[in-house]
This record gives sequence, structure tokens and C-alpha cells, in this order.
Amino acid sequence: MLSIIVAIGDGNNAIGRQGELLCHLPSDLRHFKEITAGHTVVMGRRTWFSLPKHPLPNRRNIVITDIKDEQFCGAETIYSIDGLSNIVSLEEEVFIIGGGMVYRQFMPIADKLYITHLHHCFDDADTFFPKIEKQVWRLTESEYHDADEKNPIPYSFAEYERK
Repeated sequence: MLSIIVAIGDGNNAIGRQGELLCHLPSDLRHFKEITAGHTVVMGRRTWFSLPKHPLPNRRNIVITDIKDEQFCGAETIYSIDGLSNIVSLEEEVFIIGGGMVYRQFMPIADKLYITHLHHCFDDADTFFPKIEKQVWRLTESEYHDADEKNPIPYSFAEYERK
């Protein structure tokens, strides 16, 4: 199963700004770790370089790049989205973790979305997630959380499945 996991801002589906996350939300980082631990994660090269620690521990890391022969220490490399099926079994859950271009490429073939909806509009964002089309995706779970002393904005954890 091919799953996408991402945090997106309200209004414009913002996901990043200048190669960074939109905000620091410890609950979302913990949620990401819990869901992806023990699984394969697939990311673009910019996402790889933006990670505070790489490879991500307790996960099989795969980086997709279009730069011929580029390699990443501690990760496997593929050079197209078609290359993924050559090295993983999609009977297991595989997570697409960013960035914007990689999400756009995998969205048409993803089976499930794990979305953290950030209930704030980030007007200065420069990277965006594709629209979640209601005729394609069915919301199966949603859990709202208020802002608190550690998490500066309200958010919801949501899961969608392809119809």
C-alpha cells in the first residue's frame, strides 16, 4: 500500500517555506514517527537534505532524484517513481514523506493519506500539496486538537482512503 503523510495549512494547502516545515508542532512530529516507524519512507532529495538527522532511524529510507548516479549515505536511491516498485513490495505500507514535487507525482497512485491539517493559513509558504479531491478521497478518521503550550496552533490528524 502506498501512503502519503504530510502536514498542510488551511486555505492554500501550504506544506513548506524555504525548504523548512511551516511550524514546529511536537505532536505532529511524534505522530509522524509513530506511523512511519518500521516502514519504508520515500522522499525527494531536498526533503532528505532538510532532515535534522538522516537517515531517519528505524525506517528504510529511499530518496528519489533525477540526478544520475547521485547517492545518499544510509539511504537507497531511485531515479523515477517507477523505480520504487522494483525495490519494494507494495503489499507493505510504504510512506511518501515529501516534498511538494514528490507528493504531486505519487498522489495519482497513492492508496491512503495521513494528513495533519494545520488550522492556520500560511501566506508566506512557497511549497504546496495537491488538492484533496472529495470525489477521489473519503475521510475515514479525524481527530481535532486545540493549541497548547507545546503546539502553537490547533490541528487535526486525518486519514483518507481512495474511493
